[in-house]
Amino acid sequence: MDYDRFSRDDVIGEVTMPLNSVDVIAAATLWRYVQPSSKTRGKLGELLLSLCYQPTSSLLTVVILKARDLKAKDIIGSSDPYVKLWLMYKDKRLEKKKTLVEKNNLAPVFNESFQFDIPFERIRETSLIVSVMDYDKMGRNELIGKFVLGHHSGPLEKKHWTEMLHKSRTTITQWHILKD
Repeated sequence: MDYDRFSRDDVIGEVTMPLNSVDVIAAATLWRYVQPSSKTRGKLGELLLSLCYQPTSSLLTVVILKARDLKAKDIIGSSDPYVKLWLMYKDKRLEKKKTLVEKNNLAPVFNESFQFDIPFERIRETSLIVSVMDYDKMGRNELIGKFVLGHHSGPLEKKHWTEMLHKSRTTITQWHILKD
């Protein structure tokens, strides 16, 4: 749990383990990865985007289409969302691009296209960090949620990336659940 003095505590994640696999007599230390909570999955919202890679021109086209059910971050019960894209090669940030801010909108339509130049021999070690942010005039912009597209990402994100590589020159569109 994440303690919050002014509102409800937020669930950070959970570990599920069948008790029939635990030896309660033996004193053992067990390590498990914390997974996103089933109660909060999708609570940050979802983002629809398309990917298209053209190996002959080395161009990755990312179209940020729209978001839905975004978590309100402002006091007035809304958010001013925009999407930030970080192109990564191995562990290095190469390029950043952003959409325009959609004021007071928890289901914004962006329809913005971005292109990244990625040589074919580097595409397998390239990833894209997709962050949905809440613009704030006063103070820092706040993260609503994010996900990573590439070979080292979650199963749904990896499926989208792999399908884009296997079907080059074809636009592949998919919804992604935002994570914290």
